[in-house]
Amino acid sequence: MNKMRGIYAIPPTPFRDNGELDEPSLRNIIQFCLKSGAHGIVTPVNASEFISLTDDERKRVVVIAVEEAAGRIPVVAGVAGASEEIAVHHARYAREVGADSLIAMPPYVRKATPDEILRYYQAIDREAKGLPIWIQNNMPPVGTPMSPELLVRIVDSTESAHYVKEECWPAGHYMTKVLELAGDRVTGIQGGMAGRYLLDEYERGACGTMPACEICDVHVQLWEKLEAGDKHGARDFFNRMLPLLNMEFMYGVSVYKEVLYRRGIISSTYMRNAGHYHLDSYDRRELDAILNDLQPLFRV
Repeated sequence: MNKMRGIYAIPPTPFRDNGELDEPSLRNIIQFCLKSGAHGIVTPVNASEFISLTDDERKRVVVIAVEEAAGRIPVVAGVAGASEEIAVHHARYAREVGADSLIAMPPYVRKATPDEILRYYQAIDREAKGLPIWIQNNMPPVGTPMSPELLVRIVDSTESAHYVKEECWPAGHYMTKVLELAGDRVTGIQGGMAGRYLLDEYERGACGTMPACEICDVHVQLWEKLEAGDKHGARDFFNRMLPLLNMEFMYGVSVYKEVLYRRGIISSTYMRNAGHYHLDSYDRRELDAILNDLQPLFRV
């Protein structure tokens, strides 16, 4: 596979109002990402509420993503587990059903030591059998921050775990350090956090970003301007996106789903995870104003 580069969109997992997995809406989301010009699909991961999914649902999400992408863009399957055995189980399944790549955080219930984390990625690497693996470096409460030195140890001790998704603070500094330590041994590094730091990350050598997908069409246009060398145009686009990205930072999944619902892509804004913030009437009015300003940039 060629180097994975661009906007790798994360579909939130849609549910019906009764909490059941909404497969037609999930297919709609992935088709929306394709129409928006996404360069890859990443699921199920944090923005997908993956820790609230059953094992069977996690597998079903991967199958649907592979079916809908149909080889047009890579599907990166989330395979993180509370132990290496669980992660290996999901990695094997994702590989067998046709995922193009894998992504995993370290064990996310009881935090692992650096040596345990290294063995965890080595186990996923053996099961991947050559599929590219993304090492996801993320903050608590779900993530376990890894030092640049540990990230490079993982890269150097595996066949295929040579991509990094960097979401620890400050992400740009982590990226620069990893690239300084590992050079070309890191095939690619992308950020997350809704692409809020993409302009800086791009200058540091990032090969893309992995945002939730509710404005995938706008993220793709921002990326296209960066790739064309249009720094002024990219900054203008980013500044117009920023109010929504700021709201995402505060409310997370509730914003992703509300926007997708308003755009007619999913049938319900239902969330499973405990601890989510729900939007109140003031939030909804603010979102009305934000989307009114952003509407001219929508392609789909």
